[in-house]
Parts: sequence; C-alpha cells; structure tokens
Amino acid sequence: MSKAQLTRETLLPMMAAHVLARGLGGASLRPLAKAAGTSDRMLIYHFGNKERLIADLLEYVAQVYSERLDAGMGQERALTRQEVVARVMAQAGDPAMRPFMALWWEIVAGAARGVSGYREAAEAMMARLLEWLEGQMPADDPDPAGGARYLLTLIEGSLMLGTVGHARTARAGLHAALLAGGAEGD
Repeated sequence: MSKAQLTRETLLPMMAAHVLARGLGGASLRPLAKAAGTSDRMLIYHFGNKERLIADLLEYVAQVYSERLDAGMGQERALTRQEVVARVMAQAGDPAMRPFMALWWEIVAGAARGVSGYREAAEAMMARLLEWLEGQMPADDPDPAGGARYLLTLIEGSLMLGTVGHARTARAGLHAALLAGGAEGD
C-alpha cells in the first residue's frame, strides 16, 4: 500500500488482524508497523502516540467483535432473555470468535495485573458490550438495563468457565440461573 493510501482506517484492520493472531504481547510499534506495511514513525504520525494507537486499535477490535455478534443475532429481536443468552453463547462459541475471546482474556488479565491502559480498555469494551446487549433485550423487557447487566454477568462468567475447561459447569449454571426466573425479569 502506498504511503498516500495509508490512513487510520486502512491501518487499523491490518493491525487488528496482527493483534488477534498474536495477542497484545506483539503490540509494540515495530511489529504493528510491519503488519500494517509501514514504519513505526508513520503509525505515530497517524495516531499521535503508542497509547492512542493501542486505544484506537482496541476500540476497532471491539467494533468488529460487536458487528460479528450482530450478524449472529439474526434479523428478529429475541423474545426472551433466555433466547438472548442462547444466541450470544452460540455466537461466542463460533471458532471465528476464538481470537476475540483470547484477546479479551488477555486484556482482563492485564487489567487484573494493573498493566497501564488495560483497565481503561476493558472498561471501554465492557461499556460498549453492555450497551449492545441492552439493545438486544426483548422489546417488552420490564428492565432492559438491569436485564442486560444480569445477562452480561452470566455470559461473561460462563465464557470464562468454558475457557478454563469448565464448559459443563457453565452450561449447568446458565441453565439453573435461567430456570430460576431471574432471566425473565420477574
């Protein structure tokens, strides 16, 4: 790609592919520049500094993730909270989503360790996901904001359990929570 064609919009997809394949450990300027077919100086030119580049990159990855979730949710709005959970879990289980999940857990671990910028990235990504999930709630849900928070807690916990080899525990826990009626907003 010629230098004239390099923009933030053309650089972000190439760097996102690199980070999704290799994780944030490979997110220093030189590897990102190489993945984008440019120099580290050009990245600084386009993004201002490394911190802004990483923040914009993670925001872009979150946008791609939410677009993929949207595509998997179907055209019609879910009728129940259980249906919302089932659709999200089915989409999250798609092998194409694994790189996103691996990156997410890397961000969570970095936030837990106090790595600079990770907590802020995690907070921004969770806020975006929560807003997205609230928009997926059934049209007649009595408390879409509270329901989205409830479901996000169930979904994130289930995904974490699945990641560490306890998918059966996660399925049983989701089943019990959804049967208890809390998923319907009673």
